[in-house]
Amino acid sequence: MAKSKSTKKTAKARKPAVKKAEKKPQRDELCVFAFRLTPKEREDIHNAAGPGKASKFVRTLAVAAARNDEAAVKAIMEGVQTKK
Repeated sequence: MAKSKSTKKTAKARKPAVKKAEKKPQRDELCVFAFRLTPKEREDIHNAAGPGKASKFVRTLAVAAARNDEAAVKAIMEGVQTKK
C-alpha cells in the first residue's frame, strides 16, 4: 500500500502588526544627529554591535536612554558582543 501525502498546510509565522506610531518614518521626516569620537571609541562600538550594526546599535541605545527606558538599555547591554 502506498503512503498518502498529507494535504495539511503548516501555519506560517506571521510578522507582528506594526502600529501607526511605530512605522518607519519617511526619508523627508528624518534628520541627522552627528557627533565626533575617537578611533578607539568607534572600534569599541563596532565590536559591541557586531558587523554592520553599529549605527543602529548607537541610535537604539541613545533613544532608549533619552526616553529613560531602563529595560531597553539593559536589554541592549545584555546583547553586546564582547570581543577583546
